[in-house]
Amino acid sequence: MKLTAAHWGTYKVRNDTGKNFKLLPFEQDKNPSDIGRGIESAVVDGSRIHKPTVRKGWLDSNKKRKNIKRGEDQFVEVSWEDAFELVSKEIKRVVSTHGNESIYAGSYGWASAGRFHHAQSHLRRFLNLIGGYTYSKNTYSYAAAEVIIPHVLGNFYDFLFDTTSWESIADHTSLLLAFGGIPLKNGQINQGGVGSHNQRGYLNKASANGVKFINLSPLKSDLETTSNVEWLPLKPNTDVALILSLCYEINKAGATNRNFIEKYTVGFEKFISYLNGRTDGVVKDANWASKITGISREAIFELINKIKGSKRTMISVSWSLTRQSYGEQPYWAAIALASIIGDIGKPGGGIGFGYSAMNSIGNHYKKIPAVSLPQGKNNVKKFIPVARISEMLENPGASFDYNGSKLTYPDIKLIYWAGGNPFHHHQDLNRMIKAWQLPETVISNEWCWNALAKHSDIVLPVTTTLEREDIALAPRDPYMIFMSKVIDPIGKSKSDFEIFSGLAEKFDLKKEYTENKTEKEWIRWIYDESNALQENNHKFPDFDAFKAKGWYKHPEPIEQQILLKEFIQYPEKYPLATPSGKIELFSEQIDSFQYSDCVGHPKWYGDKEYLGNTSKYKLHLLSNQPIFKLHSQLDNGEVADNEKSDGRAIIEVNRRDANARGLSDKMLVKVFNDRGSCLAVVKISENIMLGVVNIPTGAWLDPSKNDDISCIHGNPNVLTLDKGTSNLAQGPSSHTSLVEIEQFKKEPPKIRAFDPPEIIKSK
Repeated sequence: MKLTAAHWGTYKVRNDTGKNFKLLPFEQDKNPSDIGRGIESAVVDGSRIHKPTVRKGWLDSNKKRKNIKRGEDQFVEVSWEDAFELVSKEIKRVVSTHGNESIYAGSYGWASAGRFHHAQSHLRRFLNLIGGYTYSKNTYSYAAAEVIIPHVLGNFYDFLFDTTSWESIADHTSLLLAFGGIPLKNGQINQGGVGSHNQRGYLNKASANGVKFINLSPLKSDLETTSNVEWLPLKPNTDVALILSLCYEINKAGATNRNFIEKYTVGFEKFISYLNGRTDGVVKDANWASKITGISREAIFELINKIKGSKRTMISVSWSLTRQSYGEQPYWAAIALASIIGDIGKPGGGIGFGYSAMNSIGNHYKKIPAVSLPQGKNNVKKFIPVARISEMLENPGASFDYNGSKLTYPDIKLIYWAGGNPFHHHQDLNRMIKAWQLPETVISNEWCWNALAKHSDIVLPVTTTLEREDIALAPRDPYMIFMSKVIDPIGKSKSDFEIFSGLAEKFDLKKEYTENKTEKEWIRWIYDESNALQENNHKFPDFDAFKAKGWYKHPEPIEQQILLKEFIQYPEKYPLATPSGKIELFSEQIDSFQYSDCVGHPKWYGDKEYLGNTSKYKLHLLSNQPIFKLHSQLDNGEVADNEKSDGRAIIEVNRRDANARGLSDKMLVKVFNDRGSCLAVVKISENIMLGVVNIPTGAWLDPSKNDDISCIHGNPNVLTLDKGTSNLAQGPSSHTSLVEIEQFKKEPPKIRAFDPPEIIKSK
């Protein structure tokens, strides 16, 4: 059986001739995703990059020509030999003149299937061989959680992927409070690959077993089941205020689980002192929270009564809650609430981080040990928090705070990007485009003419997963897939391995880079080395047998997974990796940093851009994960058109907000604030709360030619706030954004997002 895999699923391949192929559902998949079919058209469409190209302004010696901005210039096709020569000479020049820390290779992406052909791994392996590079820390998905959770619970990744399983929830949970919902559309994807999509089945099973779900979100669609769901519309960015009031009122009613607090936590009295208003004169009661959140006092007390009457309560917090100003606070406050309730460590109870954020969260299986391509050692110690790219480029040498340290931004002269698209995931793209002009050179390995490629100086065309062999071996998914080659490489494209092998040869390091292994030998090595890590009764099949069958499924564990079970049963034997060994409701360490925007306990911060503040912009913009693509990937495929109208992004608007502005369904509108503007098509909805609008992310950036519209295609990140969550984590604040909308009455501009730039062809 010929199979291929991606981070949105596994597919059987029906291959007719040449480029004619179809992707069909994998028979093991319980709820296949349509996203993967988008590559059928995207892989061969007009946006594909066929040959190495160089921006003409970068290539020319004419100084006037060099002033043409990245993103607006012509490109010149060159041979691979010329491309390797240009790239290697430029890297050598930059390193010799400015040092390795002047190379930025954060190259943030989203881990596709393919254990060997992982773009970032190859980039880092190559750059480490020549002395290293400035790197990035944390993720756009949940940076604030990555930094705050170690102070409160310990290593975030231990809790993210070892969270209480859905099987335990279905069997034991009475009440599940879903802050930010449990969006099934997000569960279509998984880092490193998906064998079977299980989130919908788990959710339906829990609902059928009588689990009561409460969706605390501005979007009703953030939690879909057939029954047992109550929607409490909550103003964006106000989760913390509601959670703090729940903590206050439960404690005031004498319903705090004092035994749990005394045995498993530290700092409770200081936290309660804050809730009681002793530190700021504001009591965090239901009346206070009601004014902030838009949820009535009566509804808050009804929620409290449901918690008090529940046999087992699970608090679920979505990843999206971290992507706001002060994004560290929702998770910390939710942990405090779960501690006060006292169901942590019990079957079906406690807290969970991001159910259905990926297919793997809450899955019933054991992590599979696996190896990756060795990346070597990075001798450069400089790094930035992942979401601070623009600030770094704008302010070389400037100091910034991060997790208790005072650091400085490097002076970046060269950016090398392989995998991912910063013009999708970064905020305030108008600001970033200006900052992106500052480095001397930008190099990218890309397969299509997206905004990253158009804003590069040297573009090296890379193959897709369909044009090479690999194995999908995701430690967070029980399925392992042999990924067959489906079509021959398009144009002159090469794999990342081939590209960096060619560059390594220019540095006389090809032997060190390849270790004298071919791609096929590396794939076999990864399989065999990973197999050596398995328990004897869970060994993989022989590689040739695995390749012939096309897939293998790791056995499921017998016991249900329960977060912090060992700590609760034996706190002395299994202490948490925090300074106290316990859950820190007050952190002496964070308090010692003396950050005004992240003190020693969970706190409500109202000085941010949200519906509670007076502003000329009266609508709060959400920019959530789309249904028919992963981020911006495959936006150029036909499947992504299902989420568009006339080729543009759709903006979901509450009916009353639409009526107040004279807007109607399917009307083209301009969405704007002081940072930028975009066009989108109205979808009037009863499933989004008053005062909130939503544009899913992923529309390829498409600025208007006369600069009056930042993106005519509908990329919401021309509107979002580019500011660190706080001095602690410096994470992204994309969901902290106010906008206005009005009818766009001019002639709709033609979408050019998928058109290649003007290219001077080689002979």
